Amino acid sequence: MVNKETKLKKTLGLLDTTALSVGAIIGGGIFVVIGITAGIAGSALVISMMIASLVALFTALSFSELAKWQPVEGSVYEYAHQLISPFSGFLAGWMWIISNTFIGAAVSIGFAYYLSAAIPSLPTKIVAAALVLIFTVINFIGVHKSARFNTLLVIVKLFALLIFIIFGAFFIAPSNFEPFSPINTGVLFGAVYVFFAYAGFARAAVVAEEVKNSNRNVPRAMLYSLGISTAIYVLVGFVAVGLIGAPELANSNSPLIDAISVTGNQLVTEIVSIGGLIATASVLLTAILGVSRMTYSMARRRDLPQTLSKLHTKFCTPYYSIIIIGAIMAILVLFFDLTRVVAISAFASLFYYALANIAAIKLKNRKRIKQKLVSLAGLVSCLIMLSIILVVSPDSWLFGVSCLAIGSIYYFLRNRQKTQ
Repeated sequence: MVNKETKLKKTLGLLDTTALSVGAIIGGGIFVVIGITAGIAGSALVISMMIASLVALFTALSFSELAKWQPVEGSVYEYAHQLISPFSGFLAGWMWIISNTFIGAAVSIGFAYYLSAAIPSLPTKIVAAALVLIFTVINFIGVHKSARFNTLLVIVKLFALLIFIIFGAFFIAPSNFEPFSPINTGVLFGAVYVFFAYAGFARAAVVAEEVKNSNRNVPRAMLYSLGISTAIYVLVGFVAVGLIGAPELANSNSPLIDAISVTGNQLVTEIVSIGGLIATASVLLTAILGVSRMTYSMARRRDLPQTLSKLHTKFCTPYYSIIIIGAIMAILVLFFDLTRVVAISAFASLFYYALANIAAIKLKNRKRIKQKLVSLAGLVSCLIMLSIILVVSPDSWLFGVSCLAIGSIYYFLRNRQKTQ
């Protein structure tokens, strides 16, 4: 039933690949993390969004160069492995898996919160776990089918956000922006949490082997998705603060619903509510897709058990990886809270993006100094953000370092086993 030599099919065009990345980005930030950020940055949360987007842009440009050099399934894991060291590659892939597994858990919880805003009696933990299981099945069927489904989800949720922006703009109260303090530590600290939402911009590189004309389409998809998402983040953040103010956003589990509800328009509120459900669901879809492909790539190199690299003969998907990742995400939503999973994911994502920037710096074919300076800026900005996490969430540092230690021990034990 299973053929280990089956090749992943190139089924994704530029639209599908861009939609996968947009689907990975927009969801956690706009519909979930915006409340956390408002509590830290206050009414200047849009500045936090811009700072986070700048960090993401530097790293996206590094990924563009890496994808042009060699489009390969596994992305940062493969690049760090070949350009830095096998151990660095393993740690990059290991932390990528951790980050995106927690992203999937976070948006599942966000989905449950938005659904409970409409149906308060629903058990949020059970709803979140059930959603994970449903989307695990969708990914099992195949990336092509799930990519088409994801494209539809992206279109619907973008429509909902545009409705929020256009309609909500007429009800903005300037007093809600007071006090406005763009120069304060809260703005910088808030950028760390917003970066959690931008992490999906590299999803296109992770599925590079399944992208048609990947040398051209992968870099374009990453930059297009980042530009689209940044514009939407800033506009939605501005309107949300203008509607109810940062304190109210910070106290809400479903911030955009609470924001638009002050307009008194039930239809628009329902559209935004549906958009929140679709946005968080689409991020979960791409999270399971990306993590299963990363485990597939690592298993091919025997950094993880080879069972995870087995492909289903009918669907050509790494079905063992998909099933295991889905089960882990379901467990996380039952036992972890939203703030914790966001912080852990941010730590892990910044770590592997730092390695991605180092890999880009080491590219031998990058002759222009400007390209290397961009990657250096990406590396420095990731390290600064990691330092900020140490201040705002020390427990995330402890968890992240623990994950690094566990991964390192596993790597060296497995290497010893392979040499015996």
